Amino acid sequence: MKMKKVKYIILCAAALGGMMTSCNTLDIDNLTSYDETMVWTDVNLATAYVNNLYAECFTNWDSGADQNSEQLSGMPFYLGTVTITGSGYKKWTYKEIRHINVAIQKLEEGTVEDKEIVTSLLGQSYFMRAYMYYWMVMYHGGVPYITIPQNKDKDDLYVKRNSTAECFDMMIADLDKAISMLPEKNEGSSSDYGRIDQCFAKSWKAKTLLLKASPQFNPTNMYGNKYWQEAYAAAKDAYDFCVTHGVALTTDYNDIWLKEQGPEVVFPVVNSNPNKVSTWAQNTRPGSLSRGKPSTNPTWDFIKEFPMLDGKSFNDPAGKYYVGNENDFLQVYWKNRDPRFEQVILYNADEYPVAGRSTGYRQYTMLGVADEDDQYGINPDAHVNASNNDVYTGFFNRKASDLSLTQEMVMTYDIDYILMRFAEVMFIYAEAANETGHSDVAVEMLKKIRERAGIEAGADGLYGLKVASREEIRQAILDERNIELCFEGHRFWDLRRTRNMMKLNGLTKYGVEAIAINADGSDMSLNAAKELAGRYDLKPENFRYQVLQVPFTEAAEKEFVIEETFYFFPIQQVYIDENSNLEQNNNWGGTFNPTME
Repeated sequence: MKMKKVKYIILCAAALGGMMTSCNTLDIDNLTSYDETMVWTDVNLATAYVNNLYAECFTNWDSGADQNSEQLSGMPFYLGTVTITGSGYKKWTYKEIRHINVAIQKLEEGTVEDKEIVTSLLGQSYFMRAYMYYWMVMYHGGVPYITIPQNKDKDDLYVKRNSTAECFDMMIADLDKAISMLPEKNEGSSSDYGRIDQCFAKSWKAKTLLLKASPQFNPTNMYGNKYWQEAYAAAKDAYDFCVTHGVALTTDYNDIWLKEQGPEVVFPVVNSNPNKVSTWAQNTRPGSLSRGKPSTNPTWDFIKEFPMLDGKSFNDPAGKYYVGNENDFLQVYWKNRDPRFEQVILYNADEYPVAGRSTGYRQYTMLGVADEDDQYGINPDAHVNASNNDVYTGFFNRKASDLSLTQEMVMTYDIDYILMRFAEVMFIYAEAANETGHSDVAVEMLKKIRERAGIEAGADGLYGLKVASREEIRQAILDERNIELCFEGHRFWDLRRTRNMMKLNGLTKYGVEAIAINADGSDMSLNAAKELAGRYDLKPENFRYQVLQVPFTEAAEKEFVIEETFYFFPIQQVYIDENSNLEQNNNWGGTFNPTME
């Protein structure tokens, strides 16, 4: 846990038109006479207003961000999850857009005298507007692109949806304005660390243009459309710019988060106890080491997707660490894996040197042996099922674990959330390069990421990658993103963006139960297992493993229901009812084409 760190401080969130109400009142002499126009003549208050926009636009750590894929337990997609009337999988953030538009309008009026700060604040605001529209467009296709704080008495509120192409053009225009106004790089030592800079803006521009070129938005010309070239140009510019300004892969994968302000950070959401903390630790740690039980946990489905130490799959006969069939692999799944496996997955009998536990502590999950808050399974010798079988999997999320925190301190977790890091910029560059005839660039990006991970280079120097064709490189990028960016909220959106989302349809998730065994392979008595586990003498190889479905309850939903219509989610009916000029998406019975075609 960090003790002290330079932060920018939110001084006051101005009450502007009743929109923003939180405020530090200590600096205001007379609250009864407080005038909102003060904000736009005082550089500190104007800065505070924009600071408040950060909290509205950028989320913090989310331990369940990838339960909508195979990575984590959870069944968010079942029949009827996404409907026109329901609020699920909708994005309509016009309250935040209005707040941003107020900032842009007032700052451009020029009443704040410090022009250098005004320019920077405008750049940040333009970026945030593009950022918020990115998510709405990614969910729904084109939406009304509002650029002024509408006046209900003067402006036409019955706006139509801009075409998807128009939305992309306006996002890029906003990002270009932002880039022209922002500092090149906010260093970790700067009081502006955590603010938007050109490195982030250029990288997000590349991400936006990658989405524009993507199969999701170009379903009949997925990889031959004209937008890939501009995505490549922006991605190369972002990559080169970041490198020039010292952005690089962190040497040790685990240090990306644990050693803050590191070289890989493109944009962080800054946390600092006690003013701003995250629930990441308490929502990922085993229950006995936290303040509650984690509700999403790594699945067996995802465990299998990690490559071996040579970069190849466990069932690839050409691999140095080839195991064979899945059942054989199940009994040795932790051996000879991609080093990232140990850094993000906590498994049964794994060493876990967490503060407050004795030396040599191992984390057990076996029913009847592990702490009640950690156990998983249906071992009949225990005469009771674990109470966690609907959400537990026999694995816990170890990524970004601050093991210096005792159980009592788990709610003080304040490691910065890295919203965008250099590895993602490299993936964006690789993807755009592969589709524009620069396969060598794409392969080089993948090799660098695998080299940092600690995967063996192999005789061919390809780190186990299969990259003999454009199609193989495309798949390799998608697979590598799955591992490198796991639990960071990318997987479902990657599958959707690349039109691979239907691979999740019918997905059934599984966990792995551990049962202690004797040297001859017979099941060990619970009493003997408890005694050995109490001394941490039971290691992963002292168990046999069996696969269980998650969730285990008979009546629970058992598989994902994904539909083709999910490539563009519908506009919620309540907004169409309020505005007769809004068209529904044509894949949901309306007339609006949400694609680029």
